[in-house]
Amino acid sequence: MAVLVTGGARSGKSLFAEKLAMRSSEMGIYIATSHIYDEEMRERVGLHQQQRRESGYPWDTREEPYALKELLLQLQTTGISSGAVVMVDCLTLWLTNWLLKYEGEADCTALVMKQIDELAGAVSSYKGHLILVTNEVGDGIVPEYPLGRSFRDLAGRMNQRLAAVCEQVFLVTVGVPIELKSMAYRLD
Repeated sequence: MAVLVTGGARSGKSLFAEKLAMRSSEMGIYIATSHIYDEEMRERVGLHQQQRRESGYPWDTREEPYALKELLLQLQTTGISSGAVVMVDCLTLWLTNWLLKYEGEADCTALVMKQIDELAGAVSSYKGHLILVTNEVGDGIVPEYPLGRSFRDLAGRMNQRLAAVCEQVFLVTVGVPIELKSMAYRLD
């Protein structure tokens, strides 16, 4: 079962996703997608690693900034994830990595969308328990620079694409999770 957890910065989405994972299985595989660009990011990553160690829950942490689709396939085909919940935190950092990689390309948006579509396919076919964490970035102001607008638009498309293939979608705001798919209004 695939679950998408979204929310704004510091909304409590990662904490909720971790607690959901802990209730789902005896052990977890934590896929971290960030690159460490500066000292502040290094401190953040260190704090998250320490919190996972201190939680008492057996996390097997994997660092994967790009090849998320391939890692999910590997975990599934090798049986490594059998019986474990897999948690990806976070998709917007993964998206940032791809956007910055393709930034100078004329077909940047198409290249990033191809990565999103391939990831959605991998999520759709994943047979185990999978929790994906992402940021809801479209509720704020329109960024004043082109890369920011591109990121916001791609993040919105990515979140919609993944929400469509997940069985549950949670919005976390002020630490309160709300399951959205069960409340969705159906036009068809």
